[in-house]
Amino acid sequence: MNALYQAVRSGRLHHGWLLAGPPGIGKATLAYRFGRWLLAGGQSPDLAVPETSGVFRRVAAATHPDFFTVERRVNAKTEKLQGEIVIKTVQEASAFMRLTPAEGGWRVVVVDGAEDMNPNAANALLKLLEEPPPRAILLLVSAAPGRLLPTIRSRCRVLPMAPLPDAAMQALLADYAPETDAKRLIELAEGSIGNALNLAEGDGVAVAALVDEALNAPVKPARAQAIADNVARAVEGADKFELFFSLLRTRLAARTRAAARAGAAHLSHNVTLWQEFGKLEREVLGLNLDKRAAIILALEQLHRS
Repeated sequence: MNALYQAVRSGRLHHGWLLAGPPGIGKATLAYRFGRWLLAGGQSPDLAVPETSGVFRRVAAATHPDFFTVERRVNAKTEKLQGEIVIKTVQEASAFMRLTPAEGGWRVVVVDGAEDMNPNAANALLKLLEEPPPRAILLLVSAAPGRLLPTIRSRCRVLPMAPLPDAAMQALLADYAPETDAKRLIELAEGSIGNALNLAEGDGVAVAALVDEALNAPVKPARAQAIADNVARAVEGADKFELFFSLLRTRLAARTRAAARAGAAHLSHNVTLWQEFGKLEREVLGLNLDKRAAIILALEQLHRS
């Protein structure tokens, strides 16, 4: 926050910022907070704008004439969320940024999930960064900045954001999920309040117990079937299925990092599994394959030598 505030106070606000860090730690929240503050003629170092402010209300309602969001959109024909940010959305942002600010201040564009841009969209954004309009600012939010074009990263001022400390997580969970096992959620979420809240809503602690059981020792076929039934049984099984694979890959990565720090060798198998599980999840969701069979397959692969 201080870097953004000081950049404005100095009169040398860079036209492109990349807010980078793990998912769910507040990157988009900060981008929106700064954008509101800038449009409101910001004064306070904490970038706060009262909720009663007209700027706050219009940004929240997506009706502010000087604020634009680039993100994956719902396809009008299929009524499903697009798998990527397409060039048309970036072109709309480019046209928006080149207009004169409606209220005489700034034009703000937030690119939420910048790593989701397809190549054409990324190249269109690069042109915008290369020839930025006056009084316009781009705020790129990314959980995977390595997937962005190097030329995009080089034309932005990078603002790295770290996972939240346990004390901050504890305070936020006390406010937003007071009836949950905060200690366990903090352990599982690894500094991401977004992940912690998703876990709290999606029976994450129970699913994590199944994941840890599978990671700790080989699962017998009958037990593998029971775990698959548990995860895929519900009507809203897709959410639980995604949660299972997300936790499986996260916990596998955490254990691999810990083993590497302890000097363990022969960890390439874990890396391969992490990649294969991600591919398996995408194929199941993209092709509407059998979720139970995918879970059983993953459990079999975990301890296969």
